[in-house]
Amino acid sequence: MVLIKIDSQGSIIFKQKRIGKNGKEFTLYKLRTMDKNTPAYELKPRDDDPRITRVGKFLRETGLDELPQLFNVLEGQMSLVGPRPEIPFIVKNYTEEQRQRLKVKPGITGLWQISGKTKQPILENLQYDFDYINNQSMLLDFKILVKTFKFSLNNIYHLFR
Repeated sequence: MVLIKIDSQGSIIFKQKRIGKNGKEFTLYKLRTMDKNTPAYELKPRDDDPRITRVGKFLRETGLDELPQLFNVLEGQMSLVGPRPEIPFIVKNYTEEQRQRLKVKPGITGLWQISGKTKQPILENLQYDFDYINNQSMLLDFKILVKTFKFSLNNIYHLFR
């Protein structure tokens, strides 16, 4: 958190409205990875985005920017595993099929995050969420958590090689 403050001006925690289970809006917490003047709801490419700070790049590549979402889990708004919570203006335009994502609590990680296709927007990869929703189990959650942990460790290793 100290590095975020040293690297750029602004708050340490980024807050953004998201949509959770049953369409309920909540405030999602993340470590701030972008310049403080970046609009909260602007959709831009994820690669080589000049708005991402140096520390922010590290946080994103390791997934450590997601750690404050543990507070969302403790507040009962999210779970560790599930579909990613989406931005309100995107959910507003959901089809009936896409609204199926809102039947379960959103998660910090999920099948989409470990798929290797996170460079593409969530809306282009909804099948991962539907697969998760239709096959939910403690064993599947455990497997996703283990793969997420391995993925993060692998990214950290490659950053320091």
